[in-house]
Amino acid sequence: MCSKLNVYQIERCIPMKWKETIKQKPIDLPIKFKHKTIIRLDEKADSSMVDCLVATLKDFARQGHLFKSLRIFSVIRDHALASASPVFVVDSFSSLLFSLTNLKLLPQGKQLHAQVITWGLHKSHALVRKLVSYYTSFDFIDDARFIVADSNILDPLPWNVIISSYVSKGRYEEAIFTYKQMRRKGIIPDCFSYPSVLKACAEQSNLDFGREVHKSINGSSSMNSDLFVQNALVSMYGKCGDLETARSIFDKILVKDEVSWNSIISAYSSRGIWGQAFELFEGMQEADVKLNIIIWNTVAGGCLKTGNFKRALQLICTMRISGNQLDPVAVIIGLGACSHICALKQGKEIHGLAIRSSSINYDNVKNALITLYSRCGDLKHAYIVFRLVEGKTVITWNSIISGFAQWDRSEEASLLFRELFLTDIKPNHVTLAGILPLCARVANLQHGREFHGYIVKHEEFHGHLLLWNALIDMYSRSGRVLIARRLFDSLEKRDTVTYTSLIGGYGIQGGGRVAVELFEEMIKSKIKPDHVAMVAILSACSHSGLVLQGKLLFEKMMSVYCVNPALEHFACMVDLYGRAGLLNKAKEILLKMPYDPTPEMWATLIGSCRVHRNTEIGEWAAEKLLEMKPKNSGYYVLIANMYAAAGCWTKLAKVRTFMRDLGVRKEPGCAWIDIGSGFSPFLVEDSSNGQADEISVLLVGLNKHMRDIDCVACENLKLTLHYKT
Repeated sequence: MCSKLNVYQIERCIPMKWKETIKQKPIDLPIKFKHKTIIRLDEKADSSMVDCLVATLKDFARQGHLFKSLRIFSVIRDHALASASPVFVVDSFSSLLFSLTNLKLLPQGKQLHAQVITWGLHKSHALVRKLVSYYTSFDFIDDARFIVADSNILDPLPWNVIISSYVSKGRYEEAIFTYKQMRRKGIIPDCFSYPSVLKACAEQSNLDFGREVHKSINGSSSMNSDLFVQNALVSMYGKCGDLETARSIFDKILVKDEVSWNSIISAYSSRGIWGQAFELFEGMQEADVKLNIIIWNTVAGGCLKTGNFKRALQLICTMRISGNQLDPVAVIIGLGACSHICALKQGKEIHGLAIRSSSINYDNVKNALITLYSRCGDLKHAYIVFRLVEGKTVITWNSIISGFAQWDRSEEASLLFRELFLTDIKPNHVTLAGILPLCARVANLQHGREFHGYIVKHEEFHGHLLLWNALIDMYSRSGRVLIARRLFDSLEKRDTVTYTSLIGGYGIQGGGRVAVELFEEMIKSKIKPDHVAMVAILSACSHSGLVLQGKLLFEKMMSVYCVNPALEHFACMVDLYGRAGLLNKAKEILLKMPYDPTPEMWATLIGSCRVHRNTEIGEWAAEKLLEMKPKNSGYYVLIANMYAAAGCWTKLAKVRTFMRDLGVRKEPGCAWIDIGSGFSPFLVEDSSNGQADEISVLLVGLNKHMRDIDCVACENLKLTLHYKT
């Protein structure tokens, strides 16, 4: 075994530039002393030459020249073995581990680790740090933790690396355990230890241990002024729901940065306390703190969730003007705001921005575009965007189907639903809830029954009350109240929508008394009625002539049920009094309500005046309606019929002239009847149908039957009012 470094070994490891320098200045020695002199030089230069080799190894390692580094390392290792001095080897191991970490070479690193253990250097502080960095870079965090736990190192750096690695991989319990292990070894955490363990506590909602960490922080005066640590505390308390403590820490921070503001605003927004979040956002702007895209999106999203759609759109516009590039989240928020307020023009502008910023490549953005165009009635562009989506999800299908359903395009919605069945995507409860109301609106029981059967056959839909409510509503609107009642009785759980749907069904069928009983049952079940439920019950009372019950319920709206009467509720009362012939009370409602009457309300009063032959109030209501110059030809026909019934031919001619001057044309009345195999349309005075004669005879009989029922209802009402007075 050679005890000295020979010249050949040294020469192989010297960089070429060094060699060229040496060649330029050769040493002139006598031939007879040359060999001995070289040996003496070798002995004197031994230590300094190894230093040069170590420096060269480090240089090669930094540059990624692993093979050259290993060649030099073999020379250094041999020297270390001969001299029994591992000092040079530690530096060499450290540099090689650094290179292997950067090059992501696992087998070679493990071999090097084995040599470290062989040399007995596995507890060297310098090598422990490098080994921890090496193993954590390969996500072998448990191995790294074993290495540092087996050492007697008091430096918190390798422990910090392990804790932060666990946190980054979502292994929060291991992160907290490692922190506890670190503390048991008497190692004092630093400003990099606390943020990682606090994040682990936040993600685990482990408020108790988070408070223990906070006590440890309070024990160090330097940590109380460390912004990095204080921001982590605000975030931890905010995510764990202790907003009072989070706000207290935030207020004590003297110099706040954007992370401080983001943490406290996120804390309030995550709990839905948007008022405080908006207030803090304004304070952040006043403090002239730079706003990043995350905080913009958080606040704009909050405006969207709270129904402040115009404000959300304003924030998106301000974000764009301030030079921020809209990311896909901001684009989706902007499109959502536009869709709710039908701001199609602004939505198209955001669409253009999405194309230029490549956000259009995200399917969620395309889904938002489909919703925008659908809600704004631009079904053509909604369908085009739908076809452009390559990886369609159930959300994509729901957006386009509900879009067509919203505009009563039943055939297109049904075709899309059938197309969905041909794919590998299964419809969910949202899909069915979107299309069932359409079946109710167009009285398409055939499709509705098919969907009902599909829901019954698939157990995953049984727990969704939303679907059963939609089915009850569909059958109620279609006149199948008994089927709707059977479904209602079969449900163990009911809500306001369940009762409202059935109440509305009985109301349409003239079952006002049953509707009132259902409403009382809902109140006894401690289910609070909303404004829709009040419209349903008042309408039911109106259709059944239950004036006293309707009047009492209307009076209870504000005092008992805490529902502010809206325009729809006053419209129901006008209809209630009008149908009952109490036209002065109907007129009084119109004059005293805190809203401007709509054309529909004036038309309701005019229709009632025509039925009860009250020309005085009818003419007054007609003048009010004509002042509004409505485009609906039906209103003018209603007024004309009233004048014709009263024999006011001059006024009738005036109405027709008024219609002609405004360019209003009367469209022929059309009815659609489901005959089982499909829908059959009927136009006014249309004799093209092969069964026209039989249909006319049937209509005459139906008209007589309805008049007889109406007369009986009026007589009953008069008797009731007589006994009450």
